[in-house]
Amino acid sequence: MHKRTIKIGTRGSQLALWQAREVEKELQIAHPHIETEIVVIKTKGDIILDVALSKIGDKGLFTKEIELALLNGDIHMAVHSLKDMPTELPKDLMLAGVLKRGEVRDVFISRDGKPLSEFTPNDKIATSSLRRQAQLLHYNPAFNIVDIRGNVNSRIEKMNNGHCDALIMAGAGITRLGLEHLITHYLEPDIMMPAVSQGAVTIEIREGDEEVYQLVDSINHLPTWYQVMAERAFLRTMEGGCQVPVACYSEFIDDKIKMNAMVASLDGKEIISDVMEADSQEAAEKAIMMAFSMLDAGADKIMESIRSDE
Repeated sequence: MHKRTIKIGTRGSQLALWQAREVEKELQIAHPHIETEIVVIKTKGDIILDVALSKIGDKGLFTKEIELALLNGDIHMAVHSLKDMPTELPKDLMLAGVLKRGEVRDVFISRDGKPLSEFTPNDKIATSSLRRQAQLLHYNPAFNIVDIRGNVNSRIEKMNNGHCDALIMAGAGITRLGLEHLITHYLEPDIMMPAVSQGAVTIEIREGDEEVYQLVDSINHLPTWYQVMAERAFLRTMEGGCQVPVACYSEFIDDKIKMNAMVASLDGKEIISDVMEADSQEAAEKAIMMAFSMLDAGADKIMESIRSDE
């Protein structure tokens, strides 16, 4: 590698900066001779905070501006929460690696410590995710769900100021920011199945940039890579973005990847679910087969209904 400074592009939130610094740290450990610089880029998702994600569309909402900087050569790599990434990337860009996956589950954070099981229609639960909304309503159709936007700290502040009585957020973000003490309890996948690739940090680069690819490949966590690539293959086949109630959860059991997946109607009344198990190298192909099976079982009608309401 020539002596140059590797520029790492990221959003500017506290959590995004944590992720970029973690990538920077791993790169510096693996390659002590390189220099790095974190470049903060503001995205559309950071600017539009007063509209529900489901209303403005979220394909690339948190990534587009960073990807433009990557394509223009202003940065050498981009660090993202993988769950924010569209399944189809812009031409000439690719995912080169992932860090070891963090906490996969969502967490329930209530203002007074009351658990989800004790919430009533008089209590407001805030989330910006249709996936979470659908599963909450499946758990209890009487739940009072309100929208919320903003980064982790601003959402917590809104809750404390009375916007809602509880939040549901990704556990990875809460733990990475050292806010575990706020967690009322973790939501197990049978109650709240996580988003595709939740808990994974990914690194995006330009196709053909072999020097940068070699840097990233050296820190790529292969077990996580096989899991999230299978999950993204499932999502791509289902043709669901972040704002469609599609979820899946994979884990290694006896050296095989076991994946649970579901798609739900917005009101949570209909849920199509399935499970598959495969070796690492076959997991993506098996995930695609599972997606087609679920579509044939009725998931296609649920997806069509959701799109017709948009």
